[in-house]
Amino acid sequence: MATEKIKEKESKIQTVESIPTTLPVLPLRDVVIFPYMIFPVLVGRESSLRAANFALEGDKYIFLAAQQDPSIDDPGADDIYKEGVIAKIIQILKLPNGLLKILVDGTVQATVKQYLPNEKFLQAEIEIHADVPEKNTEMEAIVRHASTLFSEYVRANRTIPPEVLSAYENIKDAQRQLYYIAANIVQSVEVKQKLLRIHNAREQFMEVIRILNSEISMLKIEREIDSKVHDNIQKSQRKFFIQEQIKILQDELGDDESSPELAKIRQNIDKAKMPKEIHAKTMEEFNKLKKTPAMSPEFTVTRNYLDWLTDVPWYKRTKDNLKVEHVKGILDEDHFALEKPKERILEHIAVLNLVKEMKGQILCFVGPPGVGKTSLAKSIARALGRKFVRISLGGIRDEAEIRGHRRTYIGSMPGKIIQSMKRAGVINPLLLMDEVDKMSMDFHGDPASALLEVLDPEQNSTFSDHYLDVDYDLSHVMFITTANVRYTIPLPLQDRMEIIELSGYLDFEKREIAKRHIIPKQLTEHGLKEKDIELPDDSITKIIQEYTREAGVRNLEREIASVSRKAAKEIVLGKQKNGHKHAGAEKKHSAKIIVDALRIEKYLGVPKFRSRAAERKPRIGSVTGLAWTSVGGEILEVDVTMMRGPEKLTLTGQLGDVMKESAHAALSYIRSNAKSLNLNPDFFTKKEIHIHLPEGAIPKDGPSAGITMAMAMISAISGKAARSDIAMTGEITLRGNVLAIGGLNEKLLAAKRSGIKTVLIPKENVKDLTEIQEKVKEGLKIVPIEKIEDAVPYVFAGKKREKR
Repeated sequence: MATEKIKEKESKIQTVESIPTTLPVLPLRDVVIFPYMIFPVLVGRESSLRAANFALEGDKYIFLAAQQDPSIDDPGADDIYKEGVIAKIIQILKLPNGLLKILVDGTVQATVKQYLPNEKFLQAEIEIHADVPEKNTEMEAIVRHASTLFSEYVRANRTIPPEVLSAYENIKDAQRQLYYIAANIVQSVEVKQKLLRIHNAREQFMEVIRILNSEISMLKIEREIDSKVHDNIQKSQRKFFIQEQIKILQDELGDDESSPELAKIRQNIDKAKMPKEIHAKTMEEFNKLKKTPAMSPEFTVTRNYLDWLTDVPWYKRTKDNLKVEHVKGILDEDHFALEKPKERILEHIAVLNLVKEMKGQILCFVGPPGVGKTSLAKSIARALGRKFVRISLGGIRDEAEIRGHRRTYIGSMPGKIIQSMKRAGVINPLLLMDEVDKMSMDFHGDPASALLEVLDPEQNSTFSDHYLDVDYDLSHVMFITTANVRYTIPLPLQDRMEIIELSGYLDFEKREIAKRHIIPKQLTEHGLKEKDIELPDDSITKIIQEYTREAGVRNLEREIASVSRKAAKEIVLGKQKNGHKHAGAEKKHSAKIIVDALRIEKYLGVPKFRSRAAERKPRIGSVTGLAWTSVGGEILEVDVTMMRGPEKLTLTGQLGDVMKESAHAALSYIRSNAKSLNLNPDFFTKKEIHIHLPEGAIPKDGPSAGITMAMAMISAISGKAARSDIAMTGEITLRGNVLAIGGLNEKLLAAKRSGIKTVLIPKENVKDLTEIQEKVKEGLKIVPIEKIEDAVPYVFAGKKREKR
């Protein structure tokens, strides 16, 4: 055996040594030629013809290498693989059309070392690789395994004739067997080129075995697919042949997604960590997506649905900061006053420290605009370390805005709740629902009713969005809603929330808010520093009392912003003037601007509001009441006059029905109790009473002005002037009882703001005084009354006037 091996190597070496190392290069299209392979090559390109003729004139050896891109007509050195085969031209045939057909015999593997300069054709210096397989037990096993696989491959492949296998069985040389197998494998140029890159016979055999194994596996799958397709398709359904092939192919692929897009979706599904039932539904939709053609509209719909299911959070959450002192510090830092809501949040934190998980935390902040409802919710989120998401419900009139649209509609998407959860990215954000009192309803549905499930702690753990169509757990979310007016929130919705009233601010509170928050913010926004401008307390108070009339601080912020702009303009103009004057003037203009009372009027103009207590004197038939509005409390002037005329009551000032009824009830009470009130029983004979409430452009309604109108009529009838430093509120009955009213805190604030000294309230409201800050009650004499006649001594304490 050793002697045969030596003779074989010597024969190979003699053949190789006879081959020149400089050869013409012939580029081939879509074909790779191996040693011991006889193959006809059609030559047509000018350079290729010259290369072939050059070889024929010499020893007929030529280097054959495949083009990397077969579409290139005139390939250069960079367009050809470096690995190829040295072949000998054994036959030549000139065709009538000028082409040349040559028959080549592959001799040995070789690699281009370098291309030589030649303008006529490609010529290169060649390095020959002649490796004879070693004859040992391992090599025999490898060759035998390769032969077995090749036999199986030929039998399975319909495109290879059986004669190929017969010819192979007659080959005994291992190297010839290797190249014969490589030449007859139906594969791409790139795959075959890998064999030519390997110069070791053993490694080449291993690569051939790998290729054969891969091809045999593919052929088996194709055969099984064909078998299943033929079983499933009838002759009448042949037009669906391609679709059936795709379905069965996808079934064979199983979980191995056929496209990067599907693989990414599957990866996102696994990352989402959904609950078991939802994961099952998601996988059902995913399997449906795999069988849907990519060009089908249903593919996009299902893809979007799966994206939403994987994008909403299912398990990720933030850790709550449960340190009570930390939360208290942040709330106090961000907001002045607002003690009640702050206390409620601290109670919530304290409970969480004990139980770790508490459901049903749905708060509703009700108060006038500008008192800090939305900003307080942001501070709570910051204090707890939760993500903050805001939904504006103002003007929403479609139930689908909350619950989403069903997937049957084009362009459908989830509702605002699920969209907000996606934005938050965690299952326990703080979700603020702003302006919950400003939703409306029409034929599209009632969004307030849809919120009943969201804001019910017993139901929101299984919230169902129409688009997702699966249960989503909202029980970890901390919901906070805001509203300006409580009575416009539907009662079932109110029942699900803990209402926290945020009353308007007192003047001293506004002043502190301005100093702590508004002025620093406005100075920063306008590029000013504390050394540039100073706003004394008296000036802030002047702005509050004479340029704003509100429960919150929004207009105060606007006025301070206006002052900042004027001051910035003054500073800039001063600096620009200094640029044209001597440097000594700069010091003068760079002095701090003190915004005193005179400068306030210079910057903001004539005061918009005056203190009514200083301007008003007691008058007959004119009494001050207290009213509640959506922007806080207001004083309400009631003017009554009597004149000759028909016995009737005239009401003007755009009064609502309830207020008109209160006026009639007051008149009826006064007429029936004229003697006990020291009034002429015939005061209404041939008299007309006219009641007017100023600011007639503003609609007014409600029963709480009953006592005010009764006192104004008694003043007009008796001729007694009512005190100007007293205000009152209360609903009345025909029997003279004074009933409880709402909005007491806002009304007392309005009285204090307007310089009122004494306030008459219903006796039933005394219990509400404990909820009102001492700062609000300070300086006010609050008198509870039970009957209309109880108010008379307080309203008419003074000099009597003559009757009209």
